[in-house]
Amino acid sequence: MLAVIDYGGGNIGSLIAALQRRNAAFTLTDDPAVLAGARAAVLPGDGAFAATMQALRERGLDRAILKFIDNGNAFLGICVGMQVLFEESDEFGTSEGLGVLHGSVSRFTHAPRVPHMGWNRLEIQAAHPFVSGLGGDEYAYFLHSYRVPVGEATVAACTHGERFSAIVARGNVMATQFHPEKSQRTGARLLDNFLRYAGEVT
Repeated sequence: MLAVIDYGGGNIGSLIAALQRRNAAFTLTDDPAVLAGARAAVLPGDGAFAATMQALRERGLDRAILKFIDNGNAFLGICVGMQVLFEESDEFGTSEGLGVLHGSVSRFTHAPRVPHMGWNRLEIQAAHPFVSGLGGDEYAYFLHSYRVPVGEATVAACTHGERFSAIVARGNVMATQFHPEKSQRTGARLLDNFLRYAGEVT
């Protein structure tokens, strides 16, 4: 079973539609016990880092996510759902993240405009099953003001005045700064790859 984590602030509708188009069996939940019984999970995100972390903590989902990942289950973070996997963010003051991945989230400092909004090219940096089949001419749709610098977990970068992590992955943890469900062909490939990795293809 695939769990879509609903903490009250994620962009759920478009993701659900994308999963339904793939005939993926999933449940929408904010219950840590339900998450514990799943074998794959998606954490969608839309909004501020600190508010997302607070919502996860209030529901006990922060600890549940860490245990879920530690158990080796497939996990996908989207947008802010990617950012909270890192150690901290300076959005509206310093806020602590889940710390699954090393690094900090901060506002663009050398971007031509903020927020970064629109289609931009992905630069594949490393191999991982999540980016299988992606070539050198892939584009995704971005809308964000904060970014994670390119680091050890980066498998695809993007440049908007400065290079940043567009896709990160480490083992069973995968995440995108953009919304794959809104990124047409490239996003569809990523969702398919994640479901295949998780064994959730029907």
